[in-house]
Amino acid sequence: MFEKPYHNQLFGVFCNTTTIFPHFSMFQRYHHDHHMQQGDVIGDVDIPSRFEGLIFRNAITKAIWIFFQPVFYITRPLFVSPKKPNFNDAVCWSACFISSCLIGHFFGAKAVVYLFISGFFGSGLHPVAGHFIAEHYVFSEGQETYSYYGILNKVAFNVGYHNEHHDFPRIPGSKLPLVKKIAAKYYDNLEHHDSWVKVMWDYITDPTMGPYCRIVRDARKRK
Repeated sequence: MFEKPYHNQLFGVFCNTTTIFPHFSMFQRYHHDHHMQQGDVIGDVDIPSRFEGLIFRNAITKAIWIFFQPVFYITRPLFVSPKKPNFNDAVCWSACFISSCLIGHFFGAKAVVYLFISGFFGSGLHPVAGHFIAEHYVFSEGQETYSYYGILNKVAFNVGYHNEHHDFPRIPGSKLPLVKKIAAKYYDNLEHHDSWVKVMWDYITDPTMGPYCRIVRDARKRK
């Protein structure tokens, strides 16, 4: 959104206040690790845990897993790769707490609950949340990252352009379609998704798909 990183951080905190639960600053740190250590079983907390892979294996449990996806995204890092809170975390948590109190004071508790539930449902069994599965779950043997070029990019800030995002993480989402256009010969031959809804449906109904369908590597063994 802005040229200066700190201005972007403040804007991220502002956006976080609409979902009540503070997560922006910590997610920013873990997302950086995801880019630097993609697929590493310790450094990349986007990789489901062994527990998730063992429990959520059939259609019903996988649907439950997707529904509660926000819970796993928030709690998994605490067990796999915990980080010490820093100043930015304190700012984020304070802003969310103060804004929630103000919303509750002026608009009532129902408004706070409404925003929290909206954020929860929007990150779980919801069409736009299909990107959580579409990005790195192996739908084509040997390919680790997938882009989505459907219409929902219009409301998801082009997060579907995920191969492009991993190749050029500092390019803003608004410019990622231009990356795809300029470097079409590098992206057109890759497998991609056209529907996030289909991604979730295929993930739930395909018995060969599950939390273990990720390409992983162990940095400790490499060292």
